Amino acid sequence: MTEKLTISFTVNGMEEKREVPPHQTLLKFIREELKLTGTKEGCEVGECGACMVLLDNIPVNSCLVLAAELDGKELVTIEGLAKNGELDRVQKAFIDHAAFQCGYCTPGMIISARALLERNPNPTDEDISAALSGNLCRCGAYQEIRQAIKACSK
Repeated sequence: MTEKLTISFTVNGMEEKREVPPHQTLLKFIREELKLTGTKEGCEVGECGACMVLLDNIPVNSCLVLAAELDGKELVTIEGLAKNGELDRVQKAFIDHAAFQCGYCTPGMIISARALLERNPNPTDEDISAALSGNLCRCGAYQEIRQAIKACSK
């Protein structure tokens, strides 16, 4: 029988205390235990960015982080960006600029874009490329994604 670890953390503004197996990934914990399915499971090796979340305001691939590492930290998932029923400005920009096709990469792209805009409210094309370097869009909506990010920086 595997011993569980008790962790305390904040998820999307709500304080939580949970037990987690020591080897469970943050991705599995978010989707299976917290029931927040906006964070997508893609490659599970940190290559696609579909599972990107903010951990203490830093974008991370949740498939590469253990749930136990969440202890004492703040987690923001795609669901946590909207406030009082209003979408975040980056979410709105993605809709306004049709910055998605199948939508699978969209949560991770929005999380990466949001982190970029928090660090740098007026990013260059190079800054955007660097910020999105860990996110893959298999549909090729990169031009629209860049337009959405640029619209948020104006």
